[in-house]
Amino acid sequence: MIYFVTSNKGKFVEAEAIFGDLVQKNIGYTEIQADTLEEVASFGMNEVVSRLQGPVMLEDAGLFIDALKGFPGVYSAYGQKTIGNQGILKLMEGVQDRKAHFRSVVSYAEPGMEPVMFAGEVHGRIGHEARGTKGFGYDPIFCVGKMSLGEMEIVEKNKISHRAASMKALKNWLDKR
Repeated sequence: MIYFVTSNKGKFVEAEAIFGDLVQKNIGYTEIQADTLEEVASFGMNEVVSRLQGPVMLEDAGLFIDALKGFPGVYSAYGQKTIGNQGILKLMEGVQDRKAHFRSVVSYAEPGMEPVMFAGEVHGRIGHEARGTKGFGYDPIFCVGKMSLGEMEIVEKNKISHRAASMKALKNWLDKR
């Protein structure tokens, strides 16, 4: 059993589909203003590993849009809360280059262990409208092929997503220990 520190039910459901035996811990932690997802995850892990007795993981992710010089990036949660999908679509009006990628970093530690990190990415583009009601956050505006992540079932999304890639890397590492 692993404690997954997140307040995001969508993240938990996606992770549970990969790991099975997870316990969601909505205990909160400080998300520092930093330049990389790794810095945010590392700082958060140092805070939560001392609070929980047992294996613990957390995940930080960001949407990086080429035409916006990587924005919202490490500030994706803030961007979602403040301008949301419609705000991103507004920023992208008239923009031809719609390339973007999602990046995920998952951090894992046990008591007395240095945290380890695993990363994953998925490349796609920003759509011209929000499509689909599945998933969460930027999923309805992020397209891979002809579909947005918001149109995909979890099983389908977990075959390609950034989060699934980082979490599968962690799971493989744990299975080999």
